[in-house]
Amino acid sequence: MQIEEPSPRKADGQFATPFDWIGGEERVRALVDRFYDLMDLEPGYAALRASHGNHLSDARDKLFWFLCGWLGGPSHYTERFGHPRLRMRHMPFAIGILERDQWLACMDQAMREQGVDPALQQRLNNSFFQTADWMRNTP
Repeated sequence: MQIEEPSPRKADGQFATPFDWIGGEERVRALVDRFYDLMDLEPGYAALRASHGNHLSDARDKLFWFLCGWLGGPSHYTERFGHPRLRMRHMPFAIGILERDQWLACMDQAMREQGVDPALQQRLNNSFFQTADWMRNTP
């Protein structure tokens, strides 16, 4: 007897969550990895990269864990650290318009390169902008 996995789609054919729409944990991990790879490779993201210190492994894991839950998947981040408290946790880092814009551009490029559905990409870009703008703590 084969056990059927629950469908990531609702009865109307729409995905139940953005997490399902993007393709689950494997695709979120690929997106996060590409995001940080681009940050290391592209000179246009130098200010953003400089704000992350020498090593990116912790940041990669934390963003992966956070995005899984934020997109409607497993709550890996909150299980490990509790409420994300994004603004509070980012206060030690200078986040201005330049860093915000580089973060958004880097994530947008990563989503394009990872083949995120354009409709989902637009929704995520809108949400990412609102969050990234709210995180600014320097002029």
